[in-house]
Amino acid sequence: MDIKVLGPLDAHEQGVSVVPSAAKPRQILALLALQADHVVTVPTLMTEIWGERIPRSASTTLQTYILQLRRKISAALTDEPARSAKDVLVTQFGGYLLRVQPGSVDVQEFEQLVVDGRTAFDAADYRSASRLLCRALALWQGPALVDVRAGSMLELEVLRLEENRMVALERRIDADLRLGRHAEIIPELRVLTARHPMHERFCAQLMLALHRSGGTWRALEAYQRLRGALVAELGLEPSPSLQQLHHAVLCGETVSDLQTAGVD
Repeated sequence: MDIKVLGPLDAHEQGVSVVPSAAKPRQILALLALQADHVVTVPTLMTEIWGERIPRSASTTLQTYILQLRRKISAALTDEPARSAKDVLVTQFGGYLLRVQPGSVDVQEFEQLVVDGRTAFDAADYRSASRLLCRALALWQGPALVDVRAGSMLELEVLRLEENRMVALERRIDADLRLGRHAEIIPELRVLTARHPMHERFCAQLMLALHRSGGTWRALEAYQRLRGALVAELGLEPSPSLQQLHHAVLCGETVSDLQTAGVD
């Protein structure tokens, strides 16, 4: 089964979609996909669907949803008589497991590419780090599970994925800065700082790229925009590390990278 969760939910078996139209079975499929090849317990599935108000009929209703999913899978397995839906959506002690082939779930591919990119970055192989992290980020087709109604369990999973996406993006930009691609990434950083006006890391990266490209006054402008947003929205000043970077740019100092500037 090929599954995509980094965007709208998409799951195909033998080229046939197995995504149900009903909301609750979609939730179950999404949660099983995020934990593919691992058991998702019955209490976890119930909490996702009903929250803290689990009805007395929950066990029977959950089994009905599992049956609906298996019917979709079975309809896609007509050319594979040796496999059944129960071989794909497996009943395990205490829960259910979605069995997939390695690399068939986009989130697993994303997470492996991020690990490989981080390893390359830590080894100062910034070209490989940028390439690997670009591949990871290219897997995203919009917000994760954008078309699935999320309960408490899926909300946590989606939050984790979005945070990992943001960290991967920050690291990819760091790698590009180390490669001297300052002018190339300025347009992207302008968009990111506009979308995230209080995100200090993106601001610091934009300041550094502008400073190294001869746009020192624009770098100072970027700092003032972020400071204005922080003060207006939260009543806070920028972090000491960003203030240090601002001082270095203001004084015309050479900043080798953001770690040297104290912005981590």
